[in-house]
Amino acid sequence: MVQNGDVTSMDQALETGLPLKEPQLVDQLLPGLDDEVLDINMVQRMTDSGRRVKFRCVVAVGNRDGYLGYAEARDDQVGGAIQKAIEVAKLNIIKVDRGSGSWEDRAGGLNSLSRKAEGKAGSVTVRIIPAPQGLGLAAAETVRNILELAGIQDAWTKSDGNTRTTVNLAKATYNALKNASQSRTPQRAREVRQEVRE
Repeated sequence: MVQNGDVTSMDQALETGLPLKEPQLVDQLLPGLDDEVLDINMVQRMTDSGRRVKFRCVVAVGNRDGYLGYAEARDDQVGGAIQKAIEVAKLNIIKVDRGSGSWEDRAGGLNSLSRKAEGKAGSVTVRIIPAPQGLGLAAAETVRNILELAGIQDAWTKSDGNTRTTVNLAKATYNALKNASQSRTPQRAREVRQEVRE
């Protein structure tokens, strides 16, 4: 569809509901994606022939303007694991529903989320609460990195559970943003945002 010119933007690609199969499509529709390696860990597995050592890598990609992807991958080499994770993260890309959901802020901004979001992974629960413009990101380092890649400038966050597990903390943050993007925005709110942008 991209080759035929039926799909020309990432919005259209996500609206089709079809899965993204090739990272090259994402590169074409969203040039200039940044990637951030959140965690690299050595994992071992016992087999008949002895211990097998691999590296697990957790990566987030985003264009700092409303698009975010997340993935983890394993490989024998660190470089290979990072490359694999980046490619898978591009296929997991979502559009983050940004807005100014704080009652202290004027309507129509794109600095924060439009509503509260909650995500869970393992024992970790992350809540992201919209904040007024100028507050910045009140969040742990991992959460902050992901929110910056998504293009969110102001937010409060609260996390419960074993938050030292970087993998689960990152995944819970991604899930929270994914849950927020799946809930519907009322038509009136969309129109207000459009008016403010113009």
